Amino acid sequence: MKKNIGYTDKIIRLIIAFVLLLLVWFDVIVNHTAQIVVLVIALIAAITSFLDFCPLYVPFNINKQAKPEGDE
Repeated sequence: MKKNIGYTDKIIRLIIAFVLLLLVWFDVIVNHTAQIVVLVIALIAAITSFLDFCPLYVPFNINKQAKPEGDE
C-alpha cells in the first residue's frame, strides 16, 4: 500500500470528518439513516487520512505526495 495522500489533502479530510461528526453530534441531521451515512463518510475520511492512502486515487493514478527535490 503506497502512500498517495499529501499533507493538505490529509488536513482537509480531517476537517471534513470533524465537521460531519459535529453535524451528527448537534442533531443538525435528524434522520437516523442519514446520520449513519454521514458517520460512515466521516469514518472513511478519517481512516484514509491516518493511513495516507486513498483507494479511489489508485484507478486514476493520482498521487498527492510531495516529490523530493530533483525528481522531475
